Amino acid sequence: MNSIKCIKSVLKDIKLYSISIDTFELEIQYTIKKYKGDVTLIIFPLLKIFKKPLKEIGQELGNNIKKKLSFIKSFNVINGFLNLEFKDEYYLELLLKMKQGLFKINKKKHRPLLMIEYSSPNTNKPLHLGHIRNCILGQSMSNIFDTIGYKVIRTQLINDRGIHICKSMVAWQKLGQSKTPQNTNIKGDHFVGKYYVEFENLKRKEIERLLSLGYNYSEAEKKSTIMQSVRETLRKWENGDNYTIEIWNKLNKWVYEGFEETYRRLGITFDEVQYESNTYILGKKIVKEGIQKGIFYKKYDGSVWIDFKNQTLNRKLLLRSDGTSVYLTQDIGTAVERFRKYPIDKLIYTVGEEQNYHFKILFIILNRLGYPWYKKLFHLSYGMVNLPDGKMKSREGTVVDADDLMSKMHNTAMSITQKLGKLKKCSKQEQYQLFEKIGIAALKYYILKVNPKKSIIFDPMESIDFKGCTGTYIQYTYARICSLKIKSMQIKKKYDISISLNMYERTIIKMLEQYISIIKSVANNLDPSILANYIYNLAKKFNDFYQNINVIYEINENKKYFRIKLSSMVGYILKNGMELLGISMLERM
Repeated sequence: MNSIKCIKSVLKDIKLYSISIDTFELEIQYTIKKYKGDVTLIIFPLLKIFKKPLKEIGQELGNNIKKKLSFIKSFNVINGFLNLEFKDEYYLELLLKMKQGLFKINKKKHRPLLMIEYSSPNTNKPLHLGHIRNCILGQSMSNIFDTIGYKVIRTQLINDRGIHICKSMVAWQKLGQSKTPQNTNIKGDHFVGKYYVEFENLKRKEIERLLSLGYNYSEAEKKSTIMQSVRETLRKWENGDNYTIEIWNKLNKWVYEGFEETYRRLGITFDEVQYESNTYILGKKIVKEGIQKGIFYKKYDGSVWIDFKNQTLNRKLLLRSDGTSVYLTQDIGTAVERFRKYPIDKLIYTVGEEQNYHFKILFIILNRLGYPWYKKLFHLSYGMVNLPDGKMKSREGTVVDADDLMSKMHNTAMSITQKLGKLKKCSKQEQYQLFEKIGIAALKYYILKVNPKKSIIFDPMESIDFKGCTGTYIQYTYARICSLKIKSMQIKKKYDISISLNMYERTIIKMLEQYISIIKSVANNLDPSILANYIYNLAKKFNDFYQNINVIYEINENKKYFRIKLSSMVGYILKNGMELLGISMLERM
């Protein structure tokens, strides 16, 4: 039981002026740095009840708590805050009880089912920096929910059909039918993505020619022969044309092979994969049923829409005039299919902020269609990731490919690590693995330490810094602790609680105590940056302790063992927390 729970439990037995305190559900939090204390009760609500000065109420409540809890050393009342200070013995006993199991939340017999969707790429281009943020957000949140007791299904929806995929198909047919990833030595997803960019180049040239003949842009796009080819390809695909399906399967196979390689390197896994090419059919069926129910309407050209009759919401297209579907159509089908297949308690979509409106509309439509589970849907929205030199654009070929970025991180880690001159005892293979783990950890941590709602300017050099707020710094701290543990293996004596804690030791134990509440806060807020920054602060506090206090060379054996135990628990939390974020640790750097 942590300190906050201890205070909550004792409040049940306290009466103040003949009234039970427990009925008021006072907010309890850890005391902020500038005040003396460990735990703070916010007692403002008691002012209206007792009609007495807050200081008097606080003194009375503080005295009652101190009588019931022997580990309370002192308390003070500042305005509407009652700050309680604990004795050293409380934290020394807490550390003695700390085992790895202490930080594992007991999983209930009935585990709520959570499905979390992430990555969900299009098969017309390779994964890029934006996908990296998506993947590591989804993976880390999946790990967190699994830890707090959910049964988690990690899923991705592959957008394997539609107008964008047809663009790559048309360009490949025009420019490269004799070419394959194998005979060009290009990774499959990069190969197909190259033709998506080539298509945009062909289209741009044709549009420019038509504009020069006096057409406006809308007219030029309709008259464009290459766009007509794309629209015809999509119609043929939806009508099951064998030749079109054959080309589609060929290009998608190349892309899937590329995706798998990228996911493996990034450490991303899934329990289930869905394909838009399957779910859009159900979506179209549901939309047609919605027309009969009066939820949707058909325009004169045959296209199907929904009108929200609300000034803040625009009408939305569900089926084009040629009968082909849009993203919203397949998202309806995908959601229905998921809830038919599983008894889902919560479904989280990890998708960028540019789709906020899309998901708002989707949830409203599912409600209007009469699906009660629409209340179980959540959108984990996140900001864009850009480089210092500007925004990425897939169609212009200016994206930062995930593969290229990971290689750059590997090479940056190699360059920086080699300068430290500590690799003489490592084999070539060991060095490669070291650079890879440092580089990928730096990439993941740099992104995860930022609140998902905020945009990021990603700087590869800044992300690998042995002294900054980086994954590298945390990895280095963990390796330092592992070295301490090796040096202290001969020490087997247990410490007693007669030790007087210094401010470094006390601060660290207080932080260790908060670990479970931090994990729960991540789940409640869908924000892994809470954990990422906690881990960094814990590493920072440990290094303050390590730089100022003797550990291995402490003369007092009791203090020495205590400090080794403390270091060991910090190491465990650093490793456990980083692994929840999907980041590997190193025992030697």
